[in-house]
Amino acid sequence: MPMTAPAPASQLDIAADLLTLLRDSTTEPRPDSQLEALTLAVAADLPVLLWGEPGIGKTAALTQLATALDLPLTTVIASVHEPSDFSGLPVVGDDPATQGVPMAPPDWAVRLVRAGRGLLFLDELSTAPPAVQAALLRLVLERRIGALRLPPGVRIVAAANPRASAADGWELSPPLANRFVHLQWTHDHEVVVRGLGGTWPRATLPRLDPRRLPEAVEFARRAVCGLLAARPTLVHRLPTDETRRGGPWPSPRSWDMTLSLVAFATAAGSARDVLSLLVRGTVGDGPGLELLASLDRMDLPDPEDVLADPAGAVLPERGDLRQAVLDGVVAAVRARPDRARWDSAWAVLVRALETGAPDLVVVPATTLASLRQQDWDVPATIDRLAGTVALSRRADRAAVASEGRR
Repeated sequence: MPMTAPAPASQLDIAADLLTLLRDSTTEPRPDSQLEALTLAVAADLPVLLWGEPGIGKTAALTQLATALDLPLTTVIASVHEPSDFSGLPVVGDDPATQGVPMAPPDWAVRLVRAGRGLLFLDELSTAPPAVQAALLRLVLERRIGALRLPPGVRIVAAANPRASAADGWELSPPLANRFVHLQWTHDHEVVVRGLGGTWPRATLPRLDPRRLPEAVEFARRAVCGLLAARPTLVHRLPTDETRRGGPWPSPRSWDMTLSLVAFATAAGSARDVLSLLVRGTVGDGPGLELLASLDRMDLPDPEDVLADPAGAVLPERGDLRQAVLDGVVAAVRARPDRARWDSAWAVLVRALETGAPDLVVVPATTLASLRQQDWDVPATIDRLAGTVALSRRADRAAVASEGRR
């Protein structure tokens, strides 16, 4: 019996093969601050809102994150839904007078509850009208949709375009905005090039150290409470500008979220730039930067410990932190002056001169010299600092003179 030649593949079959090859890609571990900030906030079970221009990969990042975390992804386009889709549709039963009228949830919510876990992606949030945003409040904060409550295994992430680049965009309402961790999503040129070449970065959950959990919680509480005790006006500050109201701003709710993020970042040993993205994305740039500065100072050595052992003192490498330590040492001597403490402070300044930028010791040395009492001999180590102070003053005078000639 003659063999029948196989039918030639259609052009659409060949096109499908080409599309399969184009979509074939791999992943690689790669440090990425914004991706780590996103995964850390997801691990902390806080709603996240990704802000970015259209087409920079927000949706792709969420798809890849869901795959990496082995979570089923449910995407809901907020702008094409009615408020009742989130608050629930009333269903009249046989005897509503005695049984009431239950609010039926949408099918995607039922699937999430049945699965018990998942990543709920609310896309195009900034194009949702105010009535839909109001209906989303209960979903984002209480995780309730109609009569259903989303299980703890469900995480919520949203995405939005800035109003200027959104189709018929709206500003986010302040109550809804205050429920999110806001992350600015930008593209990395090298990541895009490698991704188009077939290799995308891999998202991984932060590795939390179980031994550091109590320490992380204590540290976060001390940091946030310490700042708010010193700066009570930061507890709640609703921006007056409409656009800023749709972003991160400080409130008791957002400070509670910030406390959780500081604890998670501490337990995970995350870098400071990751924590900066999270903190500023929760309470805003101003309060966030104040908290980061206070976190830096929490790690500084006690001035009394430095005075007790000048030779063994470990001074910070960062200039602003080293300056804070030196100023603290001089302030401690001013508060309780005696000859031994004065001599120890000079030894600390000499150590700072030997291990860091000389200009950092100029102001502390000048202040410390003014604390000398008549019966205190000038220590020999002061000669090593005198030249630095004099040189700095000459440089300052030269700079002033140069400005005057302009």
